[in-house]
Amino acid sequence: MSLIDPGEIVPAERLGKVHFIAIGGAGMSGIARIMLKRGIAVSGSDARDSDLLGQLAGLGAKVFVGHAAEYLGDADTVVVSTAIRPTNPELVAARERGLRVLHRSAALAALMIGRRAVAVAGTHGKTTTTSMLTVALQHAGVDPAYCIGGQLVTTGLGADEGSGDVFVAEADESDGSFLMYTPRIAVITNVEADHLDNYGGFEKVKENFARFVDRIEPGGVLIAGADDPVAVELADLGRARGLTVRTYGTAADADLRVIGFTPRGLGSRFVVEGLGEVTLGVPGRHNALNAAAVVAVAGALGCDFSAVRDGLAGFGGAMRRLERKGETAGVELFDSYAHHPTELTADLEATRDYAGQRAQETGRAGRIIAVFQPHLYSRTRFFAAEFGAALGLADTAVVLDVYGAREDPEPGVTGRLVADTVPAGTVTVYVPDRAEVPGTVAGLVRPGDIVITLGAGDVTDLGPLILQRLADSG
Repeated sequence: MSLIDPGEIVPAERLGKVHFIAIGGAGMSGIARIMLKRGIAVSGSDARDSDLLGQLAGLGAKVFVGHAAEYLGDADTVVVSTAIRPTNPELVAARERGLRVLHRSAALAALMIGRRAVAVAGTHGKTTTTSMLTVALQHAGVDPAYCIGGQLVTTGLGADEGSGDVFVAEADESDGSFLMYTPRIAVITNVEADHLDNYGGFEKVKENFARFVDRIEPGGVLIAGADDPVAVELADLGRARGLTVRTYGTAADADLRVIGFTPRGLGSRFVVEGLGEVTLGVPGRHNALNAAAVVAVAGALGCDFSAVRDGLAGFGGAMRRLERKGETAGVELFDSYAHHPTELTADLEATRDYAGQRAQETGRAGRIIAVFQPHLYSRTRFFAAEFGAALGLADTAVVLDVYGAREDPEPGVTGRLVADTVPAGTVTVYVPDRAEVPGTVAGLVRPGDIVITLGAGDVTDLGPLILQRLADSG
């Protein structure tokens, strides 16, 4: 099933003047940035002002806060995301005027034309793997264009136009939009049930990933996770299609096998068998696997392993991917975009590893306080029990109400569904009023504890408020 028709991709230079509805989002702003760097006239609107809007204005874009039909100006092409509702006044006006309306992914595909495209897909790890790959390739002298669904901690950028002929992009499967791309090299990290509000069932998810494999250029390369059963099946499909396939992971038959994983503070070290040791400055076994995928892609592009290894060692992480936000009153706070049970599990296990090492090295033994905001009513309904089980890895779980995003509320679907399934060994507090969360957390923690905010919604904004509350209370 394809949720978006790939259709014909129009080269970016033929799009004319381009207007973005909701230009302030991570993905949309990145595409707009690259277009501006290529000399394409860009305008856009967003519901609220932000630093990203200011950056785009500084590059020459006309930006507007709010939405109104007149903001279209003399645009030739309008770019939207799946989140834009049909009633948006700018979209309504664009339809009435007969303007070309493109999904965000079609605009990104237009920018890839003429480049060696590398598309990173998978249920988990897309953003971090794409970020790692960008930094590693820059260090290896490739200087790719890139568009990530997040922002690099070191630069604050999620996209830019490089000087080389490689284009690295995060490929989003949530609405089938990754079927817009025709990559030379594709990565599939793993495939699990998610976005079931769009797909209806896991079989449809797998079908779309199979179609993604079919989108790879003839004679192209597929890099697949050897530890994930569906990715392994897709690797077999790729071989049957005549692609060059390289697998990575801890599995004994992986082409690039990860061995000797050892946590080191907020990082780790491990060995890619047959190549050498890799050191990372970001925590977790899952990030070791992401780095192995990067090594595989870089090898397919002809990069020297030592240069790639040095680039990975200097990778500072992606924003909201288990990002350390600060420490107050002896309490460390991290923030994570994790919004699927597998992602919560990976981040809480990595945090547990870090807490254990810290206790051994400094004697600072502390608890893990997970502050989780479920994202989407449909996802909460599908995975409430799995979320609860994952939160059992924390010592205390503070569960917020659901962040609905693009969805309308569903009767009976609240954060309590998750809170009620957390194992009895974990202290659980359900806080439906978001405004009460900073005070609740401040009342729970003690020096040495680690707090991690988790979720794809506005839970990230609570981190600074929690730290401030701790500072105020001493």
